[in-house]
Amino acid sequence: MVAVVALVHGTAGAYGISYPDFQGCVSGGATVDEALRRGRETLAFHIESLVEDGEALPRVRDFAEIASDPEFAEDLRDAIVAAVDVELPGKSVRVNISMDENLLARADRAAQAAGESRSGFLANAVRKRLAEVA
Repeated sequence: MVAVVALVHGTAGAYGISYPDFQGCVSGGATVDEALRRGRETLAFHIESLVEDGEALPRVRDFAEIASDPEFAEDLRDAIVAAVDVELPGKSVRVNISMDENLLARADRAAQAAGESRSGFLANAVRKRLAEVA
């Protein structure tokens, strides 16, 4: 997990959130809390899209680096600065697991129907389950 610097701007009822290191990734909400929640979801989707499109992820900078970047001087004047935790993908690792053959066959059929690989389907199932227990 890595903390990504977020900038929140706006007034009551209309807040926007952006990420200096992820240009074009923006969201908003009626409250700061809602903007942060929606912004976290948007950032995760943005990162997922970059990975799926085969694009390189930007280097994530700390606040001091962003604060010293003249490109963001004006944005920082009236922004609420926050750190949004997000999971960055790591390199793929081959694993060997045991599973009931009927369950594996069902997973394979479901993956094929979804247009996913077995590995991608199982990884998504694990992510979903992890979100449920977290």
